[in-house]
Amino acid sequence: MTEPSKVIHIRNVGHEISENDLLQLVQPFGVVTKLVMLRAKNQALLQMHDVASAVNALQYYTNIQPSVRGRNVYIQFSSHQELTTMDQNAQGRKTDQDTQPNRILLVTIHHMLYPITVEVLHQVFSPHGFVEKIVTFQKSAGFQALVQYQSRQNAVSARSALQGRNIYDGCCQLDIQFSNLSELQVNYNNERSRDFTNPSLPSEQKGRSSQPGYGDAGGMYALQPGGRTVAFPQMGNAAAIAAAFGGGLPPGISGTNDRCTVLVSNLNPDKIDEDKLFNLFSIYGNIVRIKLLRNKPDHALVQMGDGFQAELAVHFLKGAMLFGKRLEVNFSKHLNITAAPDTHEYLNSNLNRFNRNAAKNYRYCCSPTKMIHLSTLPQDITEEEIITHLEEHGTIVNTKLFEVNGKKQALVLFETEEQATEALVCKHASTIDRSVIRISFSQLQTI
Repeated sequence: MTEPSKVIHIRNVGHEISENDLLQLVQPFGVVTKLVMLRAKNQALLQMHDVASAVNALQYYTNIQPSVRGRNVYIQFSSHQELTTMDQNAQGRKTDQDTQPNRILLVTIHHMLYPITVEVLHQVFSPHGFVEKIVTFQKSAGFQALVQYQSRQNAVSARSALQGRNIYDGCCQLDIQFSNLSELQVNYNNERSRDFTNPSLPSEQKGRSSQPGYGDAGGMYALQPGGRTVAFPQMGNAAAIAAAFGGGLPPGISGTNDRCTVLVSNLNPDKIDEDKLFNLFSIYGNIVRIKLLRNKPDHALVQMGDGFQAELAVHFLKGAMLFGKRLEVNFSKHLNITAAPDTHEYLNSNLNRFNRNAAKNYRYCCSPTKMIHLSTLPQDITEEEIITHLEEHGTIVNTKLFEVNGKKQALVLFETEEQATEALVCKHASTIDRSVIRISFSQLQTI
């Protein structure tokens, strides 16, 4: 075997496999700093933050055959110790931050099993001194935050006490460096940012980014004054997109599509209906209208809330397996679906996921996985009841019941992505003990 390296070499990467699919394979083991797709060779090179993360990933996949979209992929250490395309300057800045104490900390969360909010971070960091400001953002490296203390000594104390610790048992590990910033600018108090010295700030301003840009110290912000902008003219809430994707859209997503309607084909006409399609496509955006084509029973049209949401659906669902069929998902030549007796209307449905917390929902967009996440569960529910509710859809490998902010949630791992997808389309918005449950895909590989 090649000597251990933080660069991982992946073979048999078919054209249907995206960069995001490969990230999902290894992100549970640590931060990915670089990914290069070698399409002509059906291969990829992926650089982890450190050798230990790469070793953990390869040890895990020694016993489990990794499969992406039904295709076995083969993982080994690369002969490269480092990808030459890595930004050496950025690495140098990180080293400088690490050695010069500062009152602002740059925090990266690894193995993020549960959602992390400003409130959670404040609970974790405030015992070590007065926290003035917190800003959170999503980068390709993962979920990050900037935490500003009143004094440098507070920050040094917090880093010393918390570096490498888990927020929750077995997950949400803290990786803390010193930032090179002197002051955080916070314009809005909401779930993504907070100025604890100024509680009167507004929660949002429509059409504007919720944060200014912070450059290399954590600059995920898309709509920077005077800087490069990412424009989504068809979107009603560009700030939510900027906050979710940090100006760097998922690989393969352009952000410029303006076609809202998607054509889905190769459906199983005996098992599919409009509500099941709604449950699947609503993961990627709000649904306006759905129409099953009567002259082509295995075809359907799905009209999304805007072109960006349609692009997410096409990107993440193309090639997904459902009811024994591999879905074909493409943009339709129809700009929208005309209202008619044979169309189902969803524009005003309270099950549309992007009416509230749009940024958080965009952040969790991914291709179907073997793991589903259940929320809005009854407080007294048991794992046995969850298994009983879902087991008709496939083999359940593992379950985990937990609480976040006093509310019951669960993770359920199926044997295959197709089984998890079936469970989601059939049981999202179903009722357990008078509670309407919500289901989405989790990007975690194991419980």
